[in-house]
Parts: sequence; C-alpha cells; structure tokens
Amino acid sequence: MQIIESGNVAAALGVKLSRAQVVAAYPITPQTPLTEKLSEFIEAEDMEAQYIPVESEHSALAVCIAASSAGARSFTATSANGLLYMHEQIHWAAGARLPIVMCVVNRGVGAPWTVWNDHQDSMSQRDTGWIQMYANDHQQIIDSVIKAFCLAEEVMVPVMVCYDGYLLSHTYMPFDVPETAVVDRFLPPYKPPYALDPHTPANLNTVTLPDVRSDIHGNQAHGYMEIRHFLQEDMRSSTQALARVETRFKEIFGRGGNPFIESYRCDDAEFIAVGIGSLSYHLRDVADSLRDEGIRAGVLSVNLYRPFPAAIIAKTLRGCRGVAVFEKALSYGYQGPLCADIKSALYQGIDGSGRRPFVLNYILGLGGREITTRDLHDAFRQSCTEVQDNVDELRWIGLKL
Repeated sequence: MQIIESGNVAAALGVKLSRAQVVAAYPITPQTPLTEKLSEFIEAEDMEAQYIPVESEHSALAVCIAASSAGARSFTATSANGLLYMHEQIHWAAGARLPIVMCVVNRGVGAPWTVWNDHQDSMSQRDTGWIQMYANDHQQIIDSVIKAFCLAEEVMVPVMVCYDGYLLSHTYMPFDVPETAVVDRFLPPYKPPYALDPHTPANLNTVTLPDVRSDIHGNQAHGYMEIRHFLQEDMRSSTQALARVETRFKEIFGRGGNPFIESYRCDDAEFIAVGIGSLSYHLRDVADSLRDEGIRAGVLSVNLYRPFPAAIIAKTLRGCRGVAVFEKALSYGYQGPLCADIKSALYQGIDGSGRRPFVLNYILGLGGREITTRDLHDAFRQSCTEVQDNVDELRWIGLKL
C-alpha cells in the first residue's frame, strides 16, 4: 500500500510493523511527532507494546536498556541535545550488546540554541559503538527501521537510524507501507541469546578487571580489553550481516540494493560529490546540470556511516580525478568528519602507483542555513574546473561574514 505521509510517520510505521514491544521517549523537536504517533498506535491498540513516558532522554534510553536486557524489542527516538543527554547510556547500550533501535531526527546542537537541521548531533556519537544508518527519503526511513531491528538482533549491536529534521521528518512524500504479514516473514519475533529472568538471577555488566581472570571452577571471564575487542570485531563484521539482511529484504519486498552507498552516475565520472542524507539527492540535480555542460560528474551517498564501508567507498572513488565532500557537520579544529573518513579510506585503498583523487571539503547547512542549488552548482563546478592548489583548505558555503 502506498501512502503520502511525513518522514516521522514513516518511521513510526516502521516501528509498528517491526512489532517493538517497549517504546520509551521524551519529546524534542523535530522528533516529537514520531513518538506521538507511536503513542497513538499503542493507545488505539493498533500496536501491542508498552509506551513509557519519562522525564528525560537519559531515562528514555535507560528504560530501553532495562527492557532489552529483559528480552523485549525496544525502541526510542531523539534529536540534538536530547541525544547528547543520552551520551552515557549510549555507551552503556553498546557495551552491554543490546539490540536497541533509535531514530535520530538530525538537528543542530546548542548553544546557541537551534531547532533546525544539520548532522552535528549524530556525528558526535560516531565513536560510541552504535551502528549508524542514514536515510535519504521516506521510503528509506521506513525500510531502514525494519532492517535495523533485523541487523541489531543478528549482531547484538544497537542501531541508530538517522534522517534529516524537517527536510525529511516533516515533509510529505509517497512511500510504500508493506503488509504486516510480509514484515513478520522478514523479521521474526526477537529471541535474545540471554535475558534477565527472576527465576535465574544474575549480575550483568559489573565492574570488570583489566585482565582475564578465572573463578574457583576454572571458568574464565574476559577482561575489559577483550570485551572491547569483541565489540570492534563484531562492528566490522556487521557489514557482512547487513549485506545478508539487504539481500533478504530485496527478495521479500522487491526493493533495495547496496546498503552501504548509493551511487548516481559514478561509473564514468571524473568528479564525484559525496554527501549524506537528503543533501545527496539535492546534489543529483547539480550533477545532471554539470553533465549538460560537458563535465562528467557523479554523486555518492553514504548510507552506512558506522561501521564505515571504507573499501567500498574507496573502490567507487579511486578512478575519478577529484572528490568534493559536502557535509553538515564539523570536527572542530580539523575538518568535516565525513571528509576525514573519506581521505582515510582513499589512503588505505590506493593502488601501487600511489595515485588518488584530490579531496575537497565543503561545510554547509549548519543550523539549518539554506542550501541553494546555485551554491552547490558553483562549488561543485569550481571543484571540477579549477586547479586545486590547496586541497586542505576548509571551504564554507553560505557563510556570511
């Protein structure tokens, strides 16, 4: 069934179809309509779940941690400073290996206060041990939520599904809503490998010693460093799990493809623009206009940001002459985080000749600053046609000083 609705409703429908059993949330713009819709589903008994309103985002994720530890499929959502308020619990959920799914409706971080879109919030959490998926449109939002539960429960790592505040959360687009029975076939009931049970009491995540130790029975317990090693290795191998999830999804639903990146006219491109979220679709119009001018331009959208699909990205970019990374986030004192990861991927993936494309970094749209097609066109065209003497210079679009 195809409907026309907002991105927040698309996310809520994905959670409902995934049969989440516990939803805990605290309202924050522009996430609020997502959790409001879930509360409506539950109140109307269209969704069999417990909705737990809490006094803060920190508590929302704490509730999900407790519910997931007891074996319930758990969901929450937030934005911006709400996500930052969760920061301690975000680390805890990953370290405890709990398959929680959280939608992050991307919004700029205060101070100064802003309610508009950029990617500073989720990018600041990229090293917490969560898988991060980014959606470009409403269809990807609902599909990514469903796939996120499947992936999280296979690898026992929590997943953030990120999408642009307002540009996607509040706009209306057509998208397909699958039948419940079909989703049930793709996503079976959650069966945790271990869950708290009052009949078999246990301690979870107690103080862990630095070294491996043995109890009086000779059973070994891993030290803190081994536990972190396992999380790192499972994060890296989750790309293979995501590929399997995507294959099954396409077989059942008839759509999907590459879960890591989305390329547009990149096969013969000399210059490729890289972006995340709705911006990458905006860049497609720019690439088309540059093609009309005789410039072989393409666009690469990064859909999986953590774990970073470095080899796949390097393979796509290696044959071009130049890369322009457009991003709505900044690692203060250095450059955009996506650009830094792109450069790292290219450094690892160079051929024996040592040649690789130049990489330019454009920062734009922070705090919701308007991004015009003309500005994107001018910046991308300049990247393709002018000699790049200083590729390390951070370039700003829309900055008014």
